[in-house]
Amino acid sequence: MPFVIKKFHLQEKKKAFLFLMRELGLSQSEAQKFIARKRVFANGELVEKDKDEISGDIEFITFEPITRGLKPTFETEEFVLFDKPTGVLIHPQNRYTPYSLIDEVKYQFGMNANITHRIDMETSGLVLCAKNKESERDIKMMFQERDMQKKYLALVRGEFKNELTCKDPLKVNKDENSGVLRSIVRVDQMGKHSETFFMPLEYFSDLDMTLVACYPHTGRQHQIRVHLLHVKHPIVGDPLYGVDEWVTTKYLDRQLSMEERLKHTGASRLLLHADELVFEYKNIEYRVKSSMNFLDEILQSVSRETDQV
Repeated sequence: MPFVIKKFHLQEKKKAFLFLMRELGLSQSEAQKFIARKRVFANGELVEKDKDEISGDIEFITFEPITRGLKPTFETEEFVLFDKPTGVLIHPQNRYTPYSLIDEVKYQFGMNANITHRIDMETSGLVLCAKNKESERDIKMMFQERDMQKKYLALVRGEFKNELTCKDPLKVNKDENSGVLRSIVRVDQMGKHSETFFMPLEYFSDLDMTLVACYPHTGRQHQIRVHLLHVKHPIVGDPLYGVDEWVTTKYLDRQLSMEERLKHTGASRLLLHADELVFEYKNIEYRVKSSMNFLDEILQSVSRETDQV
């Protein structure tokens, strides 16, 4: 497990942030963040302020990345791209998360390497990672300024006949009375501007499903999923959008069986894949395509005997 507890005994009193700087080799700001994230204990008590003086038995929770052998798809001196498998988190949800993509990034390229954007846990495909702080800053700015052309592939329900652009604004539901609805995104005229271009690629008549290329021009949470639902073509395998609320509830509570998922969503995973990134970095244009075969994923994941949702 990447998060481990380290123990020390400190004879003389020392300010907490100075102790961490010495023991972990952190900068002052990094040590202060470490304490702010509630990862330091002195004699069993949480250290709440970075200037608190501590001594005695000291414990701190630190991140030590592990590897499962995932190799980069593309690499330069400044950045690297991984093809993330479905089911792998970008970052750990908590310190008990056994593995996430950030493990591979930091294990292979050092603790200054970092992930520059996010895709959902069940979405597979390309994730762009910076090898150092400078490239991280530059690449994150490119995403923020929309200087990245992103192409996704999605298998959707029904026959998607024509190209279209969906510009409906999106808003995260803020219903404080429902733990389920709080994490659901809706089309809402009071929401943020959102834009996605869709282009049908192939219709599978035996499944009544269409492979669609998706080009998001903005980067809202669950944007492609919600826009496809809005145009009446929900993504196959989606347990959040295009299904009854009880399915969503059971999925979020981790109680949805695979049999139920196949029956009500049509697949064992969300059939959305980050397939291509096109961008310019330091006057060089890069066009990187995923090495995964998404059509194979479709054949392995889709249920041919599914209820229409």
